[in-house]
Amino acid sequence: MTKTRLPNQKLPNETAVRLSTQIAKETRGDAFGKFATVASGWLGSKWAFLAAILLIVIWATTGSLFHYSDTWQLVINTGTTIVTFLMVFLIQNTQNRDARAINLKLNELIHAIDTAGDQMMDIEKLSDEELDVLQSRYETIRAECMERNKRSNTGKKEVEA
Repeated sequence: MTKTRLPNQKLPNETAVRLSTQIAKETRGDAFGKFATVASGWLGSKWAFLAAILLIVIWATTGSLFHYSDTWQLVINTGTTIVTFLMVFLIQNTQNRDARAINLKLNELIHAIDTAGDQMMDIEKLSDEELDVLQSRYETIRAECMERNKRSNTGKKEVEA
């Protein structure tokens, strides 16, 4: 007899392992994602920063050798422009993946908590207008909470006096 999992029930360990293995097989072709993860991990390290400083020091010290020419300046300008251009794509890919993972984790938490409203799952796909309405709703709830706290604190002060 197979057990059916209730929505808020944890996955058995073997099922979780099987699911992650299946996901790994299905995503095996994401070469750019893997490259972006490794590259951004390395390029964000202190060693990459030190290598960049070393490169700049070498470039600066060679200035007198090249008589501080336009070509000498063009080398650093072109190099930094190319590196910056490529880094934008790596950083964006990494941030997109991180944001997606965080949203999936939040969706799981919302799903796991019985009293949470499932309507908040996947709200990152809503339009700006729909998000504005939700923000306004939560600002109203916050204002009501602040007002209740203010009234309860006022009541406590009157009792103490």
